[in-house]
Amino acid sequence: PIEPSQIGEPVSAVTLDRIQWVAAGDRNPALCLVEGQLMPVDTAATARPIRFAVGMPATWNRRSIHQGGGGMNGTVPQFVPNPQRPAFPGAPPSDVSRGFAAYGSDSGHAAQDAEWALNDEAIRNFGFAQLKKTHDVAQIIIQRFYGEQPRYRYFLGNSQGGREGLTVAQRYPSDYHGVAANVPVVALNSLMQGPAAIRRQEMSLARLVPQSKGRAIAAEFMRQCDALDGLDDGVINDYQGCRAIFDVGDGKGPKAPWSARRCPEGRDPAPADASERACLTDGQIGTLQFIFSRQSFGSPRAYGTTSFGMWPPTTEVIVGGLPPASGNSLLNDIRYKGQEGAAADARVFSSLGSPGITGFLLKDLAANPLTYAASPTIEKRQKQLSGWVDSTNPDLRDFQRLGGKLIVAIGTNDTLASPGAQLDYYAALEKRMGRDTLDGFARLYVLPQRGHGLQGNAYTLTGSGKTVPATPLPSQFDRLSLLQKWVEQGEAPRMSQLVTGPNGVSGLMCSYPKHPHYRSGSPDQAVSWQCQ
Repeated sequence: PIEPSQIGEPVSAVTLDRIQWVAAGDRNPALCLVEGQLMPVDTAATARPIRFAVGMPATWNRRSIHQGGGGMNGTVPQFVPNPQRPAFPGAPPSDVSRGFAAYGSDSGHAAQDAEWALNDEAIRNFGFAQLKKTHDVAQIIIQRFYGEQPRYRYFLGNSQGGREGLTVAQRYPSDYHGVAANVPVVALNSLMQGPAAIRRQEMSLARLVPQSKGRAIAAEFMRQCDALDGLDDGVINDYQGCRAIFDVGDGKGPKAPWSARRCPEGRDPAPADASERACLTDGQIGTLQFIFSRQSFGSPRAYGTTSFGMWPPTTEVIVGGLPPASGNSLLNDIRYKGQEGAAADARVFSSLGSPGITGFLLKDLAANPLTYAASPTIEKRQKQLSGWVDSTNPDLRDFQRLGGKLIVAIGTNDTLASPGAQLDYYAALEKRMGRDTLDGFARLYVLPQRGHGLQGNAYTLTGSGKTVPATPLPSQFDRLSLLQKWVEQGEAPRMSQLVTGPNGVSGLMCSYPKHPHYRSGSPDQAVSWQCQ
C-alpha cells in the first residue's frame, strides 16, 4: 500500500486500480503500466479523485518525465497506443519508447464532467496540488519497480501543461531538474474570463467588431509594424515595438493608433466592406483598444499582479486556434443572450474556459458569463482563484539555487493563450531575478507570428501593401534535447536558437526581450537575421 502521509499534498487514500505488463508492440516498448487514484479529502458530492498513470519501460534510461495536460485537462495520458486513435504521420516517439519512465494525471476531473468546477479542493487540485500528488505517487511506484529513483526528473508541457510546468518550478522547486513549458497559460484565471470579457465589451451593437473587419485590422497591424524588423515581408518580428504602438494604456505609443482606419465622423458608410481598406467606427475602435491593451485589475491579484496582458497585435484576429462558434475567437459575429440585438432564443455564451467563470467564480453552472455584476465579494474570489490557478510568481530563486533549468517558448499569434500575459510574466521574471541570474538557468524564447502550436505563416499582405504567399515560418526545435544537455552536461542553449522548417528553410528564435532583425541575404535563412 501507499499511505496518504507519503504524498506531499493532502489525500485521503491512494488506490492502485490496475498493474499490467504490456508486451512490446509496433509502437510501444515492453512496459509496466500502473493506473490508480488519489482520493480527495473533501467528502462533498462534487469532490473528485485524481486519476493517474505511470508507464515504466523494460529498458529504462534512469530518467522520468511528468507529462502536463491540455485544455481544461480531464484525461489521463496514454502510454499504450490506442488502436482507435492511430498515430499521425511523423508523430514523435513517446516518452516511454525513448526509455523514460513517464507519468501524468487527469488533474482531478473527467473531461465531460462539469460539477467538479464547483468544488474548491478540485479547483486547487487542477491549479497546483495534483502536480505534487501525481509526482509523489509516481516516484514511489518508480522506486518500487526499478529499485532506485530517477537520476534526472523532467517536466514537459504545452498550454495548460506549460502552465503546470511553471507551477512546479514555482511551488515544488526540488521535484524537477528541468522544465520545458511551451505556450503556458500563465494568468489562467484571467485567461478563462478573457473571451467573455471581450463579449461583455461588445454588449452594445455599436461596439461589435464583425469578422468582416478582420482583414482591415490585420492590414493595419502590418502597415505600422511589418518593417520594424528591417524587412517588409508579411511577418511582424518586432513584437515589443508593435505591442507598444497598439497598447493605448502603456504610455509608450501613439494615443490613437487606429486613427488612420477611423471611419468619417466615426460612422461606417459601408458596413459590408470586408477588404483591407474597410474603416472602423468609434465603437469598434474602442473594442479593439480593449482587446489589444493591458486590462488593469481593481486590486492586485496573486503575486502582486496588477493587470492582464490581453493580446498583442496578431494576424489570427479572426479565427485563431478554434472556430468562432467555440467562443474563443477574438472577433465573433454571434450575438449571445444578454447582448443587444440577440434573438429571444439566443444561446448563452460559452468558451473553453467558461467553467472558470460559472463554476470557479460564480458557483452557478447555469449562470450567464456576460451578465454577472462586479462586487467586493467577486473581487475577493478573483484574488483567491488567482492564487490557486495562476502561475505568475516571478520568484524562481529556489528553483535556480537547486540547479533547475527552465525553457519556455511562446508564439505572439496565439489567441488561445495570452501572449500579452506571457510577455508580462517574462518581464516580471527579468525584474525579479535580474538578467544575469535569469540567463544562468532560463531561456524565455519568443516565436513571432506563430500560434498556439508554435506554427505560423507569413501574412498575405505586407506593410507596404504587397501581396505575398502565406509561406510557413520555421519553428522546429528539440526542446527536450536542449533541456537534457543543459541539465546533464551543463551545455546551455544559445540565446538565439536555430529553428527549421520545410525545404531547408531556417530562422532564429530569440530569448526575450530580443527579436529577429533582418541584416541582409535570403530572408528564409537564419544567417540573414540577428537577435537584437
